[in-house]
Amino acid sequence: MSFIDVKSLSVTYPLFNRASSSLDASATLDVSEGYNATSRLLRAPNGQIIGVRALRDVSFKVETGERVGLIGSNGSGKTTLLQVLAGIYPPDHGTVEVRGRTTSLVNINLGIRNEASGNKNITLRGLASGHSRSEIEARRSEIAAFTGLGEFLDLPVETYSAGMRMRLNFAIATAFEPEILILDEWLSAGDASFRKMANERMASFVGKAGIVILASHSMSLLLENCTRAIWLDNGTIRSDGPIKEVLKEYSTS
Repeated sequence: MSFIDVKSLSVTYPLFNRASSSLDASATLDVSEGYNATSRLLRAPNGQIIGVRALRDVSFKVETGERVGLIGSNGSGKTTLLQVLAGIYPPDHGTVEVRGRTTSLVNINLGIRNEASGNKNITLRGLASGHSRSEIEARRSEIAAFTGLGEFLDLPVETYSAGMRMRLNFAIATAFEPEILILDEWLSAGDASFRKMANERMASFVGKAGIVILASHSMSLLLENCTRAIWLDNGTIRSDGPIKEVLKEYSTS
């Protein structure tokens, strides 16, 4: 059974001195203090800003079969939280336990070789995910059909539009049935027909006891794909509950 269990998670990004490309000697970043402060900025004794708290004391649990939407204004901490869940960025404080085979689509270009063709990227991404060549070949025709890219799969990915890249990435990522799927805003870049296919694919995936975490500013996309919402505000959880209730609270705030 897959699950995500986050307890008292805090993440701080250090700010570097632009002139020296290193932290000022008098500005030692101490992230062990000040997490309950209202300000998201960490300051040295001399007043210099040396860090930004991206997340502060975030706790939640996601069970098998849930589809969770992350909402919040720009800078609220959504992308940072996705990166922590995907294992891209470590927390400063707290614990993050993720059980299950995870696929992350936080960045549309992550793991893609621009100079390689779409077909070559199917092979490379499959191998990078730990699948054998025989497993990749067994799924190749299905992946190709789902992308709808046809002969464009023989062209370098650097010639693709953002929508075409999204189709390829999503098709590869979901072809091998991860137990946990983490997606950022870019899913909404697809056209209506592809979004419908993607929605059906995610619904089928969750129906097979998976977990979806989707961050987006699109209310319609979240309503179509999620049953629960977590509202991040200034790096903390402001609300967590049924998707319609949280979105209504968010839209009237």
